[in-house]
Amino acid sequence: MITERSPPPVRSAFASEPAAHLSTDASRRSPVAADLLTRCAADQSERSGVRHGLESGLGGFRQALSVKSAFHLSFVLCVSSILLAPALSHAAEHAGPFGGNVQWRGSLNNSRLQFEQGKKGRVAFIGGSITEMNGYRPMVCEALKQRFPKTEFAFVDAGISSTCSTTGAFRLEQDVLAGGPVDLFFIEFAVNDDQDAHHSRAECIRGLEGIIRHARQSNPHMDIVVTYFVNEGMLQTLQSGGTPLTVEAHEAVARHYAVSTINLAKEVAGQITAGALTWKQYGGVHPAPFGNAIPTRMIEELFDRAWKEPARAADKRAPHPLPSPLDPLNYSAGRFIAPSQAQIKSGWTLGVPDWKSLAGGKRPRFTSQPMLSATIPGAEASLAFEGTAVGAYVVAGPDAGIVEVSIDGGPFRPVDLFHAYSKGLHYPRTVLLGAELKPGKHTLTLRMAKETKSSGTAMRVIQFVAN
Repeated sequence: MITERSPPPVRSAFASEPAAHLSTDASRRSPVAADLLTRCAADQSERSGVRHGLESGLGGFRQALSVKSAFHLSFVLCVSSILLAPALSHAAEHAGPFGGNVQWRGSLNNSRLQFEQGKKGRVAFIGGSITEMNGYRPMVCEALKQRFPKTEFAFVDAGISSTCSTTGAFRLEQDVLAGGPVDLFFIEFAVNDDQDAHHSRAECIRGLEGIIRHARQSNPHMDIVVTYFVNEGMLQTLQSGGTPLTVEAHEAVARHYAVSTINLAKEVAGQITAGALTWKQYGGVHPAPFGNAIPTRMIEELFDRAWKEPARAADKRAPHPLPSPLDPLNYSAGRFIAPSQAQIKSGWTLGVPDWKSLAGGKRPRFTSQPMLSATIPGAEASLAFEGTAVGAYVVAGPDAGIVEVSIDGGPFRPVDLFHAYSKGLHYPRTVLLGAELKPGKHTLTLRMAKETKSSGTAMRVIQFVAN
């Protein structure tokens, strides 16, 4: 399900006609930006292959690029420097161009030592569609390859569209940790916790803390960076002087675990308010290449600060401290339970659904997966599990129904599987069916009921989840 590969070439919207995309008033450009414009134009004429250097002069971003695929990244970053220069000139000098929006916490030295001394590195990214798309992730991969040219990298793309930090906590073991020790881990869930899951503050904390705590328990040497992307609603909150709930909750977790953060949401809001950037230039919820270059440059600034001093030959990797839990009910023990573990009483089948006969959009990553499915009222199954929480990772489409849930023989209660996005899509989501349970062994019983808002009474389980 999760891909592990080198990043593809980064395609820039500015590559063919760069001048047409530079809408910022020339009178507002700093001398550095004016010089960059000249350099970018020169770079455009040298695409045939001569090795060239690029220095922004703003964030200390300096790279030597020698292949055509790397050109696209350099050009996007170059153009972003020009368009952002007016606002960056007002940032706090002591903290770099992005000021407090780049928060360096704890240490990132373990990954640097592994990359420099071990000559191999495993870098993983988890998140929603912002991570899954060819956006900031391949740009950061390319930047790491340029920074450590002698290092053999393995990059893990564990982004899955529409998923939130709750789903992330339950799929972490399978999608990220099972492939081997991760040296540097990037997390992105602020947008989907907001617009897809509509999480409470507590659920935001339990999800992200579950991911970070589980990751550090698995590998105490793992360096972690959390990036907060932004949607329109979050942007409005920031421009009104507030902090989006998901960002505030995730930041509380990051502070607790001394994890570095990239507050792209606040950076973009500040740039737009200052008139140095527009939402259209940025590219919206799923940023354009120019928009994705902004978090890439912010991450580069974090690296510049964290790795400013050369590593010493005697330096050794050190475990990150693991504090007591911020929320004892976090999902750090999150895991999948195969649907084949369920005991079928009646009306359920295990196999690949007949997708051709079903209305609604389907995402290819799910269409070949065996699922535990029920489509008729009264269908019943049970699952034995151990832990304090249980749920199901499902695809909920136009025919999604209501499932009645009983824990340990208690009264049945209804849980609606239908999501706002289910009307036209078999939408992936994690539905918690029992939480804040006493530690120990339990039995979950499922029984399908009738749902009036959808066209059916279906439930399709990709995986059961437990914590």
